[in-house]
Amino acid sequence: MQGASHMLLEEPFRLASVLSPAKPKVFPSLTKIVGTLGPNSHSVEIIQECLTAGMSVARFDFSWMDAAYHQETLDNLRKAAQNVKKLCPVMLDTLGPEIQVHNSTGEPIELKAGNHVIITPDICKALSAEILPIKFGDLAKAVKKGDTLFMGQYLFTGSETTSVWLEVVETSGENVNCLVKNAATLDGPIFTLHASQVHINLPTLSEYDKHVISTWGSCNSVDIISLSHTRSAEDVRELRAFLQAHALPDTQIYAKIENSEGLDHFDDILNAADGIIISRGDLGIDLPPENVFMFQKTAIHKCNLEGKPVIITRVVDSMIDNLRPTRAEATDVANAVLDGTDGILLGAETLRGLYPVDAAETVYNQPLQFKKVMWHVGDPMPHEESVASAAVGSAIKVKAAAIVVFTFSGRAARLVAKYRPTMPILAVIFPREGSDPSKWRSYGTTQARQCFAVRGVYPLMGSTDEAETGGLTKEEYGIKLAMSYGRSVGIVKPFDRLIIFEKIGDSSVVKIIECEG
Repeated sequence: MQGASHMLLEEPFRLASVLSPAKPKVFPSLTKIVGTLGPNSHSVEIIQECLTAGMSVARFDFSWMDAAYHQETLDNLRKAAQNVKKLCPVMLDTLGPEIQVHNSTGEPIELKAGNHVIITPDICKALSAEILPIKFGDLAKAVKKGDTLFMGQYLFTGSETTSVWLEVVETSGENVNCLVKNAATLDGPIFTLHASQVHINLPTLSEYDKHVISTWGSCNSVDIISLSHTRSAEDVRELRAFLQAHALPDTQIYAKIENSEGLDHFDDILNAADGIIISRGDLGIDLPPENVFMFQKTAIHKCNLEGKPVIITRVVDSMIDNLRPTRAEATDVANAVLDGTDGILLGAETLRGLYPVDAAETVYNQPLQFKKVMWHVGDPMPHEESVASAAVGSAIKVKAAAIVVFTFSGRAARLVAKYRPTMPILAVIFPREGSDPSKWRSYGTTQARQCFAVRGVYPLMGSTDEAETGGLTKEEYGIKLAMSYGRSVGIVKPFDRLIIFEKIGDSSVVKIIECEG
């Protein structure tokens, strides 16, 4: 084993901390939770429970249900967020180049191992155990004998018995003849088809996605778009241009990496995107399972060094049906936190207890991560990097309860978060001098909500209106606002120290203050 300086765990790590029963923290976790709002989390009451339990970002998956259904859910989210007095960003997840099999009858299809099945683009054919019609005409051109196809609902259910592995035997015209490798029951209205390590000639941003973004997305000013099946940096640039053309210039793009093509172009994609989502379900189809964890660690490390948020998926599949995660799943969550993930993506029905997150955060090796980022940034450091790292270093030395950042766009808070402080970052979003108050409110709220996807950052909406500030200076008002919020959630106690980070003109200032008793 290498020296302690290379360990994921903070030292000294006492056995007593392992034997002690896990206790939930009073204040929010640094690691964020992205919850998928669906049939089990549609009502105001359930969404409110999810927000209270720790959901930071609400994901809307447009690979199923229509815009009207998602609009109803979003309206319920807004009511719930208002009830608990909490901002919550909206993430729109695109469909992408997904090949779907539509089961119009809704009847389950039984497939037996060793049998043959034909995949055809002739959608006039009835779905059966012998014929599987798909809405894609070029599959036979893309695959060859021996290729692996995966079809079913595993990515929705987490159960192997709801999905089937197929081996391509031969192609005949537009049809693909396959050998069934495992017995399975295909149940439900939609199955997905995934061709392992095969390029599918479909656009990453589909016409359906464009319609959803230009209508539902634009109307609701979505905060983040998860670009499914991102395969190149050009995919990100295409979406960026589309957002600009549809009055969504401030919407962030999180590239969802879920196939071998995305892995091959990961560095370029990371450079072009605002954040990354590691979709381990699809990656587990394209890669041997034993290789997924290595990519996860490498990708998280690269995202951390660049200061860009990274989210992982498929961590507690068993909790779809069970109250508690398995020991392996709890360990998986903890390892992702120790690796440095900003957030984990769950189905909202699984928000039942995040003790693995809390436990891992208490032993996270912050000094090691701090050194890695400092080394990556290099010497001489840009001024803003120098001051952000100094703020985190000072907060560690004085054991500050929180770092308070005054910012216009949230960028300063994200920069501080890059150095992975062990305490929360309270980002007070102020309007830029001379900005139109009515226009800024919309822009500022978007910037604040987007900060919720970043590890450790908790945004607050500031103001320069005297009616709200009570005649206090910007700094006095910002500190008062941060202290008030910090006390309300258990972050700040009397006589705690706070680090104040703000930009004044072309300079940045770091101060230490002590909370009143």
